[in-house]
Amino acid sequence: MMESTQSCLGDLETIAAEYERHGVVRLPGLLSPDEVREFRAELERYQLEDLPSRPADACTWEPGGKVVRNLWRLEQHHPAFCRRLVRPAITTLAARLTRGEPVLAAVETFNKPARVGTAVPFHQDNAYFCQAPPDMLTLWIALDPVTEANGPVIYLPGSHQAGVLPTRPSGVSGNSMVLADPPVMSDRSSLVGLLEPGDALVHHCQTIHRSDPNRSGQPRKALLMVYRGAHTQTDPVLKAAYDAARS
Repeated sequence: MMESTQSCLGDLETIAAEYERHGVVRLPGLLSPDEVREFRAELERYQLEDLPSRPADACTWEPGGKVVRNLWRLEQHHPAFCRRLVRPAITTLAARLTRGEPVLAAVETFNKPARVGTAVPFHQDNAYFCQAPPDMLTLWIALDPVTEANGPVIYLPGSHQAGVLPTRPSGVSGNSMVLADPPVMSDRSSLVGLLEPGDALVHHCQTIHRSDPNRSGQPRKALLMVYRGAHTQTDPVLKAAYDAARS
C-alpha cells in the first residue's frame, strides 16, 4: 500500500512549488488499483448498511432523493475507514502545503452518479471553510475514470492568489455558495481534472473550480480528504456570509 503513495509524493518540493504557483497540482497513482477497489467497496458497503443509521446530514441526495450525491463527515461516522486511508506520506504532504501541523478536517465523497450527477457551480472552498490564514487544502482522489463526459473538476490555476471573492447563495444542495461574479474560463486558462482511478489532485482552498453535470452512463465517484494547518482560525466575516447562504 505505501509504495504507491510514496512513489507519487517522492519530490515534495517540486509538488509544493507547483501548488504554491497554481493552487492545484496533480498526483498520479496516489492509490494502487487494489486500494481503489478496497475503498470503493467499503464506501458502497457503508452507504448500504451504515448510512441509514447515521444522522440526516451525513449525506446529500441528488434531486429526487433516490441517489446519494455526497457522503459527509466520514471522519466522524466511519473513523475506521479514515484510519485506513491516512498514511504518513499524505500527512507529510499536508504539513508542507498547509505550512504547519496538519489537521484532518473532513473526509467525504462526491459521487457524481451516472446520468443524474448534478453540476457544481463556480466556487472557492474557503467560502465554506472560512479559515484565516487560508492554509487549507483538499486532496481529491478519483475512484472512477474521470473523463470529459462525466463531470471532471475544472480549475482556474493561480486564482487562489486573489483571496476570497464575493459570493452569493447558489440554491444547490451540497454546494450552497457560488461566486457572485463567475470568471470566464477558456481551454487555455483552465485545468481539467481528467484522471485514472487512484490519481489525485490537490487544490488550495481559494482556487476557483467547478464541474459540469454527469449525463454519461459512467459514474464519477471521488474521495476527498480536507486538511488545514492547526494554526488557522475561523474568520467571523466569512462564517457570517456562509451561515447567511445556508439559511
